[in-house]
Amino acid sequence: MTNEDIVLSIGTLKEYTSGMIKRCQDAVTLSVDSMVNKNLEQAEKIMESDDDIDLLREYIRDRSIELMASKHPMTKDLKYICVLSDISTELERIGDYAVNICKETIAIGEDEYIKELIDIPKMSDMCSQMLEDLNNAFLEEDAELAYEIALRDKELDRLYLQIRDDSLKVMHRNPEDNINQGVRLLFVGHYLERIGDHITNICEKIIYAKKGTMVEIG
Repeated sequence: MTNEDIVLSIGTLKEYTSGMIKRCQDAVTLSVDSMVNKNLEQAEKIMESDDDIDLLREYIRDRSIELMASKHPMTKDLKYICVLSDISTELERIGDYAVNICKETIAIGEDEYIKELIDIPKMSDMCSQMLEDLNNAFLEEDAELAYEIALRDKELDRLYLQIRDDSLKVMHRNPEDNINQGVRLLFVGHYLERIGDHITNICEKIIYAKKGTMVEIG
């Protein structure tokens, strides 16, 4: 395989990775939308569609191994192939968290929410925007944008702490009736907070691919 062929193969992997980012963005947005609107049928569909994200991860992983093992790419290309494989792993986990949100939604079912859902939709909107901007940073190999996106994770952390505090107050007020759902709301907030962490990890990998240095943000 010529260097030109390797570049074309990397381009294909990059296209598939961008597709994964878009699918994860849809999964996160729709999972919380299902929760807010108690759309259990939509939640089930999102859980089923996670297989598509898993398949993309498998393709990127297997193709990356094949390129590294048999095509002997140059050091720069080798590094980028490793980054693509790592990013696909992070994205698969984001998809898994979207599935977890759907599971909590289905478990709550038609029960009235014990508190108004304010910060969970805010976190979802932030995650969605971060993923959209992440895709641009990834495609353009924009290290500065990637760094800026990662910094937003601090606001997600703040919102999660707010959800935790509010949920605990409601649970303490009426443990017998509220504790089960309160714990599920805490889980959803935690899943969104973890999605932010994985986005930050991807941002760090974009910066590494562009600048050759690994930075820890946050």
